[in-house]
Amino acid sequence: METITIKMEDKLLEEIDQKLEERRYSTRTEFIRDAIREKLSELEKEEVLKNLAQLKGSSKRKTSDAELHSARNKAFEMLENKFKVK
Repeated sequence: METITIKMEDKLLEEIDQKLEERRYSTRTEFIRDAIREKLSELEKEEVLKNLAQLKGSSKRKTSDAELHSARNKAFEMLENKFKVK
């Protein structure tokens, strides 16, 4: 594990110390590590949502219910043939 040094305003440290007691963190380090993990997770979720948003509407072709039903039936037929199940 690598050690890093950061500088913080007194007011921010006071807020962290207050949250330490409220949330039962044993040290500032533990609190800051958890905050960083949460931020990284949040950024990853944002990236996934951004990628999903790009996919949404990327297909301009409209599929009818009949076409979906036909594709579903064809897929099940293929699976039945592959696994020899009826």
